[in-house]
Amino acid sequence: IPSSISSIELGTFEFCHSLISIEIPSSITSIGSSAFSNCVALKTISIPSGCTNVEDHAFENCIYLNSIEIKSNLTVIQNYLFNSCFSLTQITIPPSVTSIGSFAFKKCTALTQVEIPSQVKSIGISAFEECKSLVQVKIQSSIQLIGKSAFKNCSSLENFSIPPSITSIEERTFEGCSSLKEILIPSSITTINSFAFHDCSSLTQFVIPPSVTEIGPSAFYGCSSLTEISIPSSI
Repeated sequence: IPSSISSIELGTFEFCHSLISIEIPSSITSIGSSAFSNCVALKTISIPSGCTNVEDHAFENCIYLNSIEIKSNLTVIQNYLFNSCFSLTQITIPPSVTSIGSFAFKKCTALTQVEIPSQVKSIGISAFEECKSLVQVKIQSSIQLIGKSAFKNCSSLENFSIPPSITSIEERTFEGCSSLKEILIPSSITTINSFAFHDCSSLTQFVIPPSVTEIGPSAFYGCSSLTEISIPSSI
């Protein structure tokens, strides 16, 4: 790509099945929606420092993409941005990011750990759903919303600490996290929504803080190892 180009438009390289590598010049400031989606042979990508906007679906279904370098000050990880990047084992989310979109990392089945920067205020619906190798999530106290199904079917996730800035555990947030043994619930939580911990079959005990006033239908359905649960008088 010549340095005279400042943007890569919508779907520019979509379905370029034999594209293995591409050098994005520093002149690029924007990458459009689905620009590289379904580039199934693409293995590495480096987003230059001047690129502050990468649209939704841009790298979706890049199934052999195993290395992503984000040099820029992105503020949003858009919806479906890395959805179904099966070979991605790690990613460093820039500290400038304030929002992670819905389905952004869904089915990144090789991803083992992720650190959510302190500026992130929201994690979208199904953002990390079916990240089956995800063992560890480091999350900061600044986050205000974890969307529905955000960590659904993260079957390797063993523990999770919900920050005190969260007030509600949304529907199916941890559904199918079959290795989840420990979860810390802060006193800020008022609602545990339906199917929130459905099929968390390794969870042995659960302490519900007195701040909780509502537990939704089937919230703990299929928690087959649960031997002890403390329900406060506020319910």
